Amino acid sequence: MENDPRTDDLGFARLDLDRAGRTGDPEVVYGAGKTPEQIVAILTSLERAHPERAVLATRLEDEALARVGEALPGAELHPVAGCVTLGPLPEGRGTVAVVSAGTSDARVAAEAALTARVYGAGVDLIEDVGVAGLHRLLAVQERLNAAECLVVVAGMEGALPSVVGGLVGVPLVAVPTSVGYGASFDGIAALLAMLNSCAPGVTVVNIDNGYGAGVFAARVARQSVLAP
Repeated sequence: MENDPRTDDLGFARLDLDRAGRTGDPEVVYGAGKTPEQIVAILTSLERAHPERAVLATRLEDEALARVGEALPGAELHPVAGCVTLGPLPEGRGTVAVVSAGTSDARVAAEAALTARVYGAGVDLIEDVGVAGLHRLLAVQERLNAAECLVVVAGMEGALPSVVGGLVGVPLVAVPTSVGYGASFDGIAALLAMLNSCAPGVTVVNIDNGYGAGVFAARVARQSVLAP
């Protein structure tokens, strides 16, 4: 049986080299549970298949980040996001505003922001504007209105997306995080609050899924600025 040019069988992974042709974006490496050597091999294969744009690995712990960086000197490490990129980032089309409630949400927000950049959108990162100090959020309302799509990241009671959704009419994807005390149930309280939002136009991804939110938002932003 001849090799399928749409895949690269590395033995431990069967890479989808045709994904960029089908969807406009190459496969991404989910780093959790993979060894640094496996991550290096996958990134190398994907970069070879798509040399014109960056490939992304997410969910890397500090040790894995360091080892991947040593093995791939051309890679760029993003320690706050727990991610690695290899290859040039595309020129951004449209703007995704990534809004986080607090500093404890920084890792998920950074993952969302980097993903949006890798997927071809410009990014405006707005940090630490949670509902405990609403004046901070109101002070950046013009930046929220200027974006083509919003990613709103919050833990604890997860109220921020509802508040933002009541202030602006921009498409919004909410990201619950596993931040909070016991009754937050590792993000379940925030997830349920966001799913029950009374603000129209709020869609929700899974707990801590900054990557999924970044993909969605980047695609909205890209489509929003297409020439007529």
